[in-house]
Amino acid sequence: MLSGLVIGLVSCGVSSEPPSWRIFALQRHGAHDGLAVVNQPDGYGIHIVLETDTSNPEVCQPRWLPDAARLFNGNGSTPFSSGLASRTEFFQSVARRDVLRALQGELQQLCALRAPQARWTWTKPPRSEAEVIPVELPALEEEDLLTNPLEELKRLKQLMKNQSDGLKSSQTTGSASRQ
Repeated sequence: MLSGLVIGLVSCGVSSEPPSWRIFALQRHGAHDGLAVVNQPDGYGIHIVLETDTSNPEVCQPRWLPDAARLFNGNGSTPFSSGLASRTEFFQSVARRDVLRALQGELQQLCALRAPQARWTWTKPPRSEAEVIPVELPALEEEDLLTNPLEELKRLKQLMKNQSDGLKSSQTTGSASRQ
């Protein structure tokens, strides 16, 4: 009796359903900027962020970001993503031909939208941690930085004081001219 209960509980906890490996475009902000890969049972998977590298204006190629979001309800009618999936899942997924074909198609269309004059060039995604190239963003310039909140408050108070002083002087001159 006890062994039957244990077997029943164990079989409930483990899904016998294999991953569907369903692959489909799943928009993040615009067309062709995300790809969903159902790589686990029950519709779980990864939502790969698709980005382009147009640092050379004549060439548009993939910019690989191996930090995919966690996909939920990938076999359902309204899939969505949240949080972060492991890089291992990304590397396992991009090792599949069907995923590579889908990535290539979506990225080529994304490049056509973002840089229509540029030549499309396919570069393979990283398949291990050692192949990941960190994205180098340009350094922030002084004009891009936020101002010190205390300095901003002083400026705001001075502006309000100047506005108040200007209002008082116009009221004074206005009343003098009426006499």
